[in-house]
Amino acid sequence: MATTDTDYKSKLDPERYAVLREGATERAFSGKLYTNKDSGMYTCGACDAPLFKSDHKYESGSGWPSFYQPTAGDNVKLVEDRSHGMVRTEAKCASCDSHLGHVFDDGPAPTGQRYCINSLALNFEKEA
Repeated sequence: MATTDTDYKSKLDPERYAVLREGATERAFSGKLYTNKDSGMYTCGACDAPLFKSDHKYESGSGWPSFYQPTAGDNVKLVEDRSHGMVRTEAKCASCDSHLGHVFDDGPAPTGQRYCINSLALNFEKEA
C-alpha cells in the first residue's frame, strides 16, 4: 500500500515534512548532517531508501551536505524545477518521490556534479 500524505504528516515533524513533501529548503549551514564526517549511508528521511554513501560526500562550501553521486544511479531521480524564477534540476527520492535538494554541474571529478541535499531530507546510518 502506498504511503499517503496523512501518513507522512503523522510520521515526519513539520520541518522535515516541509522539506521532503513540500519542497522547502532549510537554511544554509544549519543542518545537523552538514558537517558529519562519519562513515556510513545517507538514507531518505521519509522512507529510508539508501541514497548516498559517505565516501561520496565532500565539502562544497554551499552550506548543505554535498555529494558527487548517489549510491546507485536509479535511487535518486532528477526532475526539471522551474520554481522561484529559475530553471534547476531537482533531486528526488526515486522510492517515495520526496524532495531532497538540487543538482548542479559544478562538482568535483569524477562526475562534475554537486548533489546539494537538505540535511532534513536525510537520515544517517553509521557504519559499524
